[in-house]
Amino acid sequence: MIDVCNIQQIKALLEKYNFHFSKSKGQNFLNQRWVPERIASESGIDRECCALEVGPGFGPLTQELCKRAGKVIALELDTTLEPVLRETVGEFDNLQIRFTDAMKVDLPKLIEQEAQGLRPVACANLPYYITSPILSKLLESKCFSSVTVMVQKEVAQRICAKAGTADYSAFTVMCNYYAEPELLFDVPPHCFIPQPKVTSAVVCLRTRPVQAQIDDEAMFFRTVRAAFSMRRKTLLNCLSGSFSEFNKQELTGILTSCGFAPNVRGETLDIPAFAKLSNALGQRR
Repeated sequence: MIDVCNIQQIKALLEKYNFHFSKSKGQNFLNQRWVPERIASESGIDRECCALEVGPGFGPLTQELCKRAGKVIALELDTTLEPVLRETVGEFDNLQIRFTDAMKVDLPKLIEQEAQGLRPVACANLPYYITSPILSKLLESKCFSSVTVMVQKEVAQRICAKAGTADYSAFTVMCNYYAEPELLFDVPPHCFIPQPKVTSAVVCLRTRPVQAQIDDEAMFFRTVRAAFSMRRKTLLNCLSGSFSEFNKQELTGILTSCGFAPNVRGETLDIPAFAKLSNALGQRR
């Protein structure tokens, strides 16, 4: 098996297939073996799993997933990587590679067709430019028991942030709505080729039932987006700008009925608090 974390073998592959890294596709590939080994190990993947990987690149994480999982499905946008992947991971008979845009894949349908009784999980080194939409798609599909991803460290901190902290955001709420995140470890820039300008981090999101009674999911996320629409503004002002069907007096009454002070800020609310507020807004419409 080709060691795609060996810089000499990487250079040989680059030259053999005249491959050039694409900035537009966010291609920063791992070149330190310990990183994919640790990602795969700490994700908890075993032979009972069907692992979905987004963006295999040269295949270092793919190799580790194939060693552990019952089945691996890799989604790769860049078709120029096809001959490279044939050499680096072609020997694995539990691997299926699809050259397609992950954002356009019907994940529930794919998992239903391919998991075949295995426990679906997702594990990936996500391109920086598409981290939020891809992670949102993976979680919103409600297909996976866990989603383990490598992202920019600042994104990982935002995913794991607590209510009331500077990193807490609407994206934090979305991730915690679907899963319980855990920051696993950092990955410095020198572990990639080409080197990014930022430190990366691996985070594992273990999916779980929603931790609050929510009457209307769409209303819940509308409320969350409104609450973070103007940071450092009061929740009342944020809601007023996003819920034109209510006047400020009505919104003040709704906040008070939920036990919130009129000057409360949206970034201090946790998921149960957002659920309470969104339910109240939905009932008053």
